[in-house]
Amino acid sequence: MTEREQPADGIGVSDLFSLRGKTALVTGGSRGIGLMIARGLVEAGVKVYISSRKKEVCDGAAEALSRVGSCISLPADLSTEAGWTALVAELEAREPALHILINNAGTNWGAEVDEFPAEAFDKVLSLNVKAIFMLTRDLLPLLKAAGSPQDPARVINIGSIDGFKVPFVNNFAYSASKAAVHHLTRVLAVQLGGRHITVNAIAPGPFETKMTEWMLDNYRDRIVEACPLGRIGVPSDMAGTAIFLASRAGAYLNGTVIPVDGGLSCR
Repeated sequence: MTEREQPADGIGVSDLFSLRGKTALVTGGSRGIGLMIARGLVEAGVKVYISSRKKEVCDGAAEALSRVGSCISLPADLSTEAGWTALVAELEAREPALHILINNAGTNWGAEVDEFPAEAFDKVLSLNVKAIFMLTRDLLPLLKAAGSPQDPARVINIGSIDGFKVPFVNNFAYSASKAAVHHLTRVLAVQLGGRHITVNAIAPGPFETKMTEWMLDNYRDRIVEACPLGRIGVPSDMAGTAIFLASRAGAYLNGTVIPVDGGLSCR
């Protein structure tokens, strides 16, 4: 590249998506969307910590990912204060800074409207919304230590297209929680931008996960027909979006919610 062809900020295209040397935490990283993202980050050269409630599952996923890169298991139950506090303490003992936080851990509950229990809202909103805020709050010192004006630390929350539109399944607490995640993302983006931390969200559409198994078993044809791209999402779709947001290419995005759904939420 000649001097005239060099980008104004000195970042070449080959460096835009590089994540080598960075450290990430992926909650709910042992399966589903979290595992898709964790694998993508590991393959991109990131040192990845994954967390999930079941130790044996978390350990197994980390062992598998360690065959292609650096992945460490830090099991934790993020639905409790003791759980997220212990996770933060363990990470602080291991790392001086955290470049990427993927807030993915979540849960769902389905029931008819006249049978939907009060405890469902307590469980779903506690993990899907409160835990995101509390974990992000307590990890601010590590995130601030990693960020700079041109390459901020990244918080990436996992929402859902059910937070945009009325779902055709009865997941009242889940869809409400994901709408809350989207707005919390915007609020935190404004609050934390001055600390060189960006906050964005990914809103997945239908992917093959344990959480979507029942829905895809019963409505796959209807979903595929409604999707403008005519298919279910694959792991590289999710990993690619996370890598974009976490890399220098996404450094000026803040407060965005990106639907990764083949255009399904446009219908």
